[in-house]
Amino acid sequence: MKAKRKTKPAKPFASRHVELRTTMVDNPDFSRDHAEGRYGNARSVEAVQNIRESSITTLHARGIISGAQAHAGDRFRRLWEAMGGAGASAINYAQEPVDGGRAVDPIDPRQIDAGKELNRCRQHLGARGYDLICKVCGEGYSVKAVVGVASKRRDYDSAMDSLRAYLDDLCDLWNLRGGRS
Repeated sequence: MKAKRKTKPAKPFASRHVELRTTMVDNPDFSRDHAEGRYGNARSVEAVQNIRESSITTLHARGIISGAQAHAGDRFRRLWEAMGGAGASAINYAQEPVDGGRAVDPIDPRQIDAGKELNRCRQHLGARGYDLICKVCGEGYSVKAVVGVASKRRDYDSAMDSLRAYLDDLCDLWNLRGGRS
């Protein structure tokens, strides 16, 4: 008769998807009019951050990419989300609103500006670079998922080097300090 295997109890759902760390961030309530350093008027404050929020945040928290590269990746993600993910949907003028239904909202000017900036990024990075940045920064895939789980370590390392280089290119495009560090 086989011996029974001891199984570990499953971790709660939240603990697998949340990893919290404390970081220093700029204080939104900081005022230059008052004395700096006084209680309640510090230039930076400690905040709790979920490093599993995005793949860029995770890479930065683990020291794989620099702060400027993480800033460029977050800026790209904000543009990507402003566009609505893959892109803004077109208005279907053939579809008439029914009583009680609402009319289709036109494309927001913020979406248009985000689309222009993403097009500028695509021209600067090229098709391959833009695709990698879209998958990692915009869609939130890990580099291992982009490369493929069954691929070799060399493929993963070259994809990470490419990601760092493309993030440096975005730093150069947006004039972020410390792009190549």
